[in-house]
Amino acid sequence: MYDIRWEQRFLNYKKALDQLSRFVAKENLNEMEEQGLIQAFEYTFELAWKTLQDFLEERGGYLEIKGPRPVIMKAFQDGYIEKGEKWMEMINDRNRTVHTYDEKIAREISAAIVRDYHPLLTDLSQKLQQLLQ
Repeated sequence: MYDIRWEQRFLNYKKALDQLSRFVAKENLNEMEEQGLIQAFEYTFELAWKTLQDFLEERGGYLEIKGPRPVIMKAFQDGYIEKGEKWMEMINDRNRTVHTYDEKIAREISAAIVRDYHPLLTDLSQKLQQLLQ
């Protein structure tokens, strides 16, 4: 068996996305569940961009691309993700959830996770799965 880092990270990403999907599927989250949704989003997003970073290094030799913004921009330029502006919003919202807690912001971000970010994260998973085959 060969050992490709992005593929291993992708397996972890899919597990995290499954956890996030369970929160997204549940309607009318209570406050604790909403916090769980946000936390699941945070680590799913982290694994998403890190998987993309590893993928870009392995497939394109882009060793100098580090950090979520440059990775997302390159993945968008290369056609691995769509809706680059929404991905940038995702970065901003992820940073807001990590550095502050405000109920109003949490509700706004929870709605964005369900409406916008979860579908994008799911699309990425499907795209990477196709590239594995």
